[in-house]
Order: sequence, then structure tokens, then C-alpha cells
Amino acid sequence: MTATASAYDLSSPLPHKQYPDRTLVRRPPSVSSRSAATTTRRHRSHRSHHGGSSYLPQNEFPLFSHTGDVEIAVAADGQEKRYMLHRLILAQCSGFFEASTSEQWSRAQAQAQAQAQLQAGPGGGQGHERRLAVIGEEGSQVSRTRSSSESSPKMFWRYELDWGGDNQDDEVPMLIQKSSLFGADRAPRPPPARSKPAPSSTSSSLFRSISAMQSAIHMPSSKSAPSPDSEIIRDYDNLFRIFYNYAPALDSVNITEAYIQCKTLLNLADMYDALEVVGPRIDHHLLQFQSRLWKQIAKYPPSYLKLGYMSRSRSIFAEALIHVVGQWPLGAPQLRGLPDTVLDLIEDKVADLDDLRARVESRLFRLTLTTRAGERVSPQNSYQDFLAVGLFRHWLADNTTPPPPPVPKSAAQTLAQHRLPPANVHHAQTQTQQLSTRRPATSQSQSRAQDLSPSLPAPLPSTPGRIFRLLGAGGSAYLSHDELKKFLKLRPDEYSRDTLRRFERRVEELKGLAREAVRPLMRNYLELDLGGLGGAGLGYLTCTRVEEGDWPW
Repeated sequence: MTATASAYDLSSPLPHKQYPDRTLVRRPPSVSSRSAATTTRRHRSHRSHHGGSSYLPQNEFPLFSHTGDVEIAVAADGQEKRYMLHRLILAQCSGFFEASTSEQWSRAQAQAQAQAQLQAGPGGGQGHERRLAVIGEEGSQVSRTRSSSESSPKMFWRYELDWGGDNQDDEVPMLIQKSSLFGADRAPRPPPARSKPAPSSTSSSLFRSISAMQSAIHMPSSKSAPSPDSEIIRDYDNLFRIFYNYAPALDSVNITEAYIQCKTLLNLADMYDALEVVGPRIDHHLLQFQSRLWKQIAKYPPSYLKLGYMSRSRSIFAEALIHVVGQWPLGAPQLRGLPDTVLDLIEDKVADLDDLRARVESRLFRLTLTTRAGERVSPQNSYQDFLAVGLFRHWLADNTTPPPPPVPKSAAQTLAQHRLPPANVHHAQTQTQQLSTRRPATSQSQSRAQDLSPSLPAPLPSTPGRIFRLLGAGGSAYLSHDELKKFLKLRPDEYSRDTLRRFERRVEELKGLAREAVRPLMRNYLELDLGGLGGAGLGYLTCTRVEEGDWPW
């Protein structure tokens, strides 16, 4: 006390007349004593409690031992993880916890516990009178039971993961409220096991470090794949981490594994009504993959459409929606389970795309060339230009319409295979051969007609996206120099180099007009770079635009 008074008097001296009853002796400050006192105060907070019996529980995630009022136990596959969290944060992030920790639900839970203890027997009734609080009729006031000084005892809730019966494979485990107790009735739990600190001996620490390095080098690692139960614990841990604004432990290297983890976490958040809190975290994590994410969405658009809807991710949802609309109705069976608002949005976008495509096709088929006098080309005023327009329209119709159905078998072959007995099959085949030999002129005329038909290459499968992108590219993408040359050589008497050059020039004019006509369909609202796909890109149109008012949430 003397040292304290002296130190106080030296740091802030006051006149002695204010303290008439005290006699203070001023001493010259000692350097050794000041340094000793300073050293003592400096190292006082660094005293070691190693080996002592006192234990200070932590007050941080996941165990807020001092301020937590909601205890959660998640057990699966022989593993158990406990949390001591706050009711306020859980209620703000999850509608499930907001409802289950509400005053009405807690009052009903407390009344059920009171009835259960009253039915347990005389001992249970005495315990009930001694431990539980009496809840008033209005539920707004809680009376004191243990001490008159306790005016508003604190509530504690406990949740455990329930697997729902014996058949655990078909049931989805869910947290259920086991009890809601007042603060005085909350039994203290033993502190978690702490790892024993390393001995202070330098030689012993060095020996253990060398042994650990040798075992890590020479012994093979036997890390097994995580089981479904351990994934459940991981999902619950990520859920609570997001509630407390911690980054979830999700895969940041393998996008396929990251998608699976995000999907299971979103399903868990949906079960506890916490999509508004978990969704932005999922969106932020997946967008870190950048170009790999867009390529993955192009491979599995229906799956990512569901994920984008659950996570409220505008980027992922819009990207997947453009793919789904372009491929419609290929992905329709995989979209079951989505709300009607999403399906209505898809149908509206598909109808808009079909209307735009019909307008563009109508404009393409009306394309024509004009003469120098401004008249439309015809066989009378410009026969070569008329051939160019006819060839372009033939190519367009051949590539934008589905292929014709297969030609049915002849009546003779059908009759021989299905109706005639086996003895008459040879006779019918002989008659067919005789009819073919008696009409050589007809066969020659058919072969002549085939020779006169344009010898263009067989059209590729009719995919609207590929055809319209060829029209938008122009140049040698379609109706190239060799194709035009083969077409003109069908009439050798009219073929010449000047005729070929004029014919190519007129076809190029048609290609330029077609390029302008298909410009609305060439817009790409995807984040995916179509230039890196090669060829004609995707086989469907990607000109669907998602407006601001189109979001279904």
C-alpha cells in the first residue's frame, strides 16, 4: 500500500494542504526500484498457469462458453461435434431457430417438461418445484424460483441431430429441440480435452520432431475418402460458420467437388430456412472459378439453374437460363422440382426466342438481288443472278428444315416379306427383276435427273445455332468457291471464269444481306467465350437476355 501511495504521489503531486492528516515523505526516485516495479507489472499478465487446476473456458466459435445460450450436438458415424452458440444470431439467420426459440414455443416446451416431471413421481414433482420456473398465463413474466434476486432468469436451449427412426438410410437427419431450460438449471459440462503441452526440454522436443519427420517420410498416408456421415458434420459446420461470418470450408481447386459441397450445403440451408444467408457465400465461392465455372455451366445447365435459384445468384442463374432456353426442350425432364415461376420464365423466354427466329427466317427467305435498273432479278432479265438467289434459298431451306422421313419400301418387297409364303418369295423377286430390265429408259432417265441435280455436299445436322452462326460469319463459311464452281459446271456450255467471278460476287452480296438479317440472333449474353470453342460454337442460340424484372425470387 505504501509503494502504491508513493507511486501515486510521485506521478501526480498535489499540495500537502489538501491532505492535512497524512504525512508523506518524499524520497528521491530510485532507478533500480522503478525498473523492478515496471518489470513486475509488465510480466504480471504473462504468468503461466501450466500445471494448475484452474481452467478458463473459451468464448469463441464454436464454443461460446460465457455468452452462449443454445447448445447443439451433431453426431454422425461415431463422431460428435458440439456448439455453444447464441440464440440471437441463430434466430436472425434461420427461420427454424427463430420459431423454435420463440417465447410461445419455449413456453409450450417448458409446460411439456413440467407435465412429464409431474408424472414421473413424487421425487420428480419436488425436483420440478425446485428447478423449473413457473410461467404465467400471459407468458410475459417469469417468476423466480431459486432466489428472490433473480428477476429474469436466462433461457438455454439444447438441440440434437435426430436420424428419424431405425431406417437411417431413407431419413434425412434434422436437429430437434431436446429441452429449453432456465439458466439456473443448466448443468455445467466438462471442459473439452486439451492437448498436453510439449515438455520444456530442448533435447526431448528435438527428438520428437525428428521422429515425426521420419514417420511422415517413410510411412505411407492412409487417408480414406470421407463418408456421408462426415459430410453431414462438414455441412453443419459450414452452416454455423456462415452464420458467424466465417468462410465455409469448401473445395477451391476441384469445381466438381465444390459443386457437390455447395449443393448439399444449400439443401441443408433450405431445410432450416437460411438460404438468404448461405446463398451469397455460395455465390462468392463459385464465382472464384471464373472461366471454369462458365464451362461447367455449359455442360450441365439444368443442374446449375437449380443451384443458381437456391443461392439467389444472378450470374449463375442467368448463365444457366440462357443455355436451358437455347436447348429447350432437352433439359425439361431435369427441371422437375423447380417452382412454377421458374418454369413460366423459361417458357416465356423460349416463346420470345422462337418469335425472333421466325422473323429472321422470314427476312432471309425474302432476300433477293436487283439489276442495275433496280428491278428484282428473274430468269428474263438476269438468269445468272436468278441462279445465285435460287442456290442461296435452296441452301437455306435445306439447312433450316428437318430432314424428310425415310422412303418406304416398295410394294413388291413389302408383299414378298410380309404376306407371301416362303415358296413365292423367289417368284416375286424374279418378277421385280424382269420389270426393271424391261424399262431401261426409266432407269436411265432417273440417273440423268440425279446427274443434273446440284452436287452440293450433304448438309450437316440442322441445328439453328450452327446455321445462323454460319450466316453471321459469311465469307467462305458456307457456299464456298469450290461449291459454286461445281454448281456452275453442271452446265458446261455456260461455264467460264468470268461467269464464275460474277456469280461469286453476286453470292457475296446475298451473304452480306444475310449477315445483317441474322445480327439480332448473333448476340451473345453468355459470360462464356464462344471463340474458344472452335468451329461454329454451340449448337443453339444464346441471344436470350435476362432483364432486371425477370428474377423469380
